[in-house]
Amino acid sequence: MWQCIEEAISEAIGKSFCIAEKQFISTGGSNASSYADLLDNKQPQLNLSFKISDKKQNFFVKINNKNCLDNFQTEAYSLKQLNAQANIASPTVTAMGTSLDKSFLVLDYINFDKAKPMLWHQLGQQLAQMHYETGHGQFGWQHDNYIGQTLQPNHWSSNWGTFFSEQRIGWQLQLLSERAIFFGNIEHITQVCHDILLHHAVTPCLVHGDLWQGNTGFCQEQAMIFDPACYYGDREVDIAMTELFGHFPVDFYHGYQAEYPLDEGYSQRKLVYNFYHILNHANIFGGIYIDQAKAVLSRIMSLPLH
Repeated sequence: MWQCIEEAISEAIGKSFCIAEKQFISTGGSNASSYADLLDNKQPQLNLSFKISDKKQNFFVKINNKNCLDNFQTEAYSLKQLNAQANIASPTVTAMGTSLDKSFLVLDYINFDKAKPMLWHQLGQQLAQMHYETGHGQFGWQHDNYIGQTLQPNHWSSNWGTFFSEQRIGWQLQLLSERAIFFGNIEHITQVCHDILLHHAVTPCLVHGDLWQGNTGFCQEQAMIFDPACYYGDREVDIAMTELFGHFPVDFYHGYQAEYPLDEGYSQRKLVYNFYHILNHANIFGGIYIDQAKAVLSRIMSLPLH
């Protein structure tokens, strides 16, 4: 596997790259005692990451099982689209490929610095500027991708309420029902979510799609975002998620609002947008997220429709 990675990097940078140093960084939660054990593990998802170096250049490598190459391909595509915007920084994709039984994605390695208030403010401003880019006419994406490890459908639609209620909420509810986890009549729930979004005028813009603090960082006085699940949607989905798993610092919101104030009714729509991510966590982890999803659904069902 490591030879395949060396060869892929060498081809990408146009010169020989030989790994001299390898540092195991993180895993997707396995209890194996070492990364060697993890690499030999036959579980469906590995989610391993490493820092590798030839003592001149450093790279960040993600490794998964071979059948997960599509996850890396869609992530790489999203990163390239984010980088093309030039409003906000993201890691650069160096290479990707497969070995006999593994898939890998190679990114430039970034030494993250401690966050400063001014940089959070900058991140808010730059995200707003990215959201102003509204050259695309429909909601969706060039292909399906992934939210975490869950497939995220992105079929083109001209109607935002229909897109989000069916391809986000309805999709997750269907996945849960296939595991005998029920929240009620799927058609009725998706219709309620559709109606809440019905009168919200949305122009499609590029969204990160999975914007929590763990997918942000700062390097050399520059804000960065990574691990995207991009599509063209309502900008509010990104802001809503920043409030789901612990709010971003207040400087972020000041920076965003100064550039692109949120529309009236955001606090209600935020419930629907974050319901999607809670349902996804219920699908992946179960447990308390199922209870949390039921509590959020109860709040959604009690919202007044205008």
